Amino acid sequence: MEIIKHCASKPFFHTFTARNQIINQTLKPKQMKSKSFLIGLFLSTLFPLFSIAQNESLDLEMIYKIKQEGKTNSQIEELSFWMTDFLGPRLTASEGKIRATQWVADKFKEMGFANVVIDSVRPFERGGWDNEKTYAALTAPYYANFSALPKAWTGSTNGLIKSEVVLVNIQSVDDFAKYQGKLKDKIVILLSDATYEPNFEAYAVRYSEEDLLELTQESTDIRRRRNFDRAAYMKMREMRKNIMEFLLEEGVGVILNNAGEFNVPRANGVNYSIGNEFPSPELNLPIEAHGRILRLLSHKVPVEMEVEIENEFIANNKVVNVMGEIPGTDKKLKDQIVLVGGHLDSWHGGTGAADNASGGIVMMEALRILKRLGVQPKRTIRIALWGGEEQGLHGSRGYVEKYLRDKETMNLKSGFDQFAVYFNMDNGTGKFRGIHLQGNEMIRPVFEQWMLPFADMGCSTINIGRTGGTDHLSFDALGLPAFQFIQDKIEYRRGYHTNMDTYERLLMSDLKHNAIIVAAFIYHAAMRDEQLPRKPYIAPKN
Repeated sequence: MEIIKHCASKPFFHTFTARNQIINQTLKPKQMKSKSFLIGLFLSTLFPLFSIAQNESLDLEMIYKIKQEGKTNSQIEELSFWMTDFLGPRLTASEGKIRATQWVADKFKEMGFANVVIDSVRPFERGGWDNEKTYAALTAPYYANFSALPKAWTGSTNGLIKSEVVLVNIQSVDDFAKYQGKLKDKIVILLSDATYEPNFEAYAVRYSEEDLLELTQESTDIRRRRNFDRAAYMKMREMRKNIMEFLLEEGVGVILNNAGEFNVPRANGVNYSIGNEFPSPELNLPIEAHGRILRLLSHKVPVEMEVEIENEFIANNKVVNVMGEIPGTDKKLKDQIVLVGGHLDSWHGGTGAADNASGGIVMMEALRILKRLGVQPKRTIRIALWGGEEQGLHGSRGYVEKYLRDKETMNLKSGFDQFAVYFNMDNGTGKFRGIHLQGNEMIRPVFEQWMLPFADMGCSTINIGRTGGTDHLSFDALGLPAFQFIQDKIEYRRGYHTNMDTYERLLMSDLKHNAIIVAAFIYHAAMRDEQLPRKPYIAPKN
């Protein structure tokens, strides 16, 4: 199998040319004397990177085979059906998640992966929770059926409840007395000042060339949450907790919340611990239904509803991941792990398609491609589909605690040195356009080389910055090489965590594109002679 070593100057030549054009356009004539100094300074920073890139090899024959297998024999559509329509919602520790985990483990074995394991990594005090039935409708001043979702880990109603809707507006401890003894078995609605705001931007967009160019620019600005008043936020959380405890003591029938838009409710959950009293039933209504009720009440129009919710709690107190491997074959390198993954758990509204069956589908397909091609990697390639991401990255953090760094002593484990790289997917169905470096400048020339064969597929952008919110952060927190790809934004913000997140949100051509790129990346990571450059170890703060 021919290994072709690319000329390192190609990506750097493009970079240099672009920078040179910027200098020419920016400097005034009398400043041009200093131009040579600026170019020299720029080139001096590249010499270490030239050295890395010159040693970077590309197996173009293998890339050709990966592309052909990924295009002509793709299993993406079949995997998409089983991972969404068939498996359904996969809330952490629920019966649905247990069923999905076992199905994935069986699928890994069917695909020929070795060392398949369902791995328990962390306790989960909330336990399992499944929604068995939800019905909510306005019955006065007229009938209207509402699309609604119960909050996860809240209780059931006592059968079908028919009640007036009572507005509860508690702003301080003095307000509790107004409602004491008046709310038993009532349907109560909490005041909300949220209003619907039209969105004048398209929900599904591709990055333009200008957008991608902007992503390549490094900024010295430190991102901060603007105008975030932590004290006020903590005070609000404490008041919310007190209100929920009061409503539970009063024996309310059900609580109506504002969550979602386009008449689509958004799913979320409450904190609950196994063995405690079940929380009051809470129902999330979209802003349109919630707002309609509030406006009717504000105009002194009596509102009545009927609601029925059946939920089931199960004493499943663990977060599990499901893993499989293509074992390494090199005597010196086989214990090193090239890790890929995404989270298997979802919320309970839809079937967790874009968030995040899509990530699991792509990673499974990438390993399938390599298995089909008979790849014998030097390093072990491991796929991990995580549990508990939606409640705090529990699956990937648990993996770190079990294999990389002890949670109690903070001592590093043998797996830390054997960790090669992690690639994650959890930004919906959009195609890969490049990769975020998480500040790891040392790995830039490696990824530039790896992406050369995919430039004509639209994947060539490198962003030095960080992206957050998902499982690669568990590894990056230790300074380990862990990355998320730059993806086109395809309706993700509109459908995630709702009952809209179904098979229809998946773009098969984009997922095929992503699987091909992942297969090539992990192949080269597994076959590379040296470990990939990593940032300095980040020790825990005292």
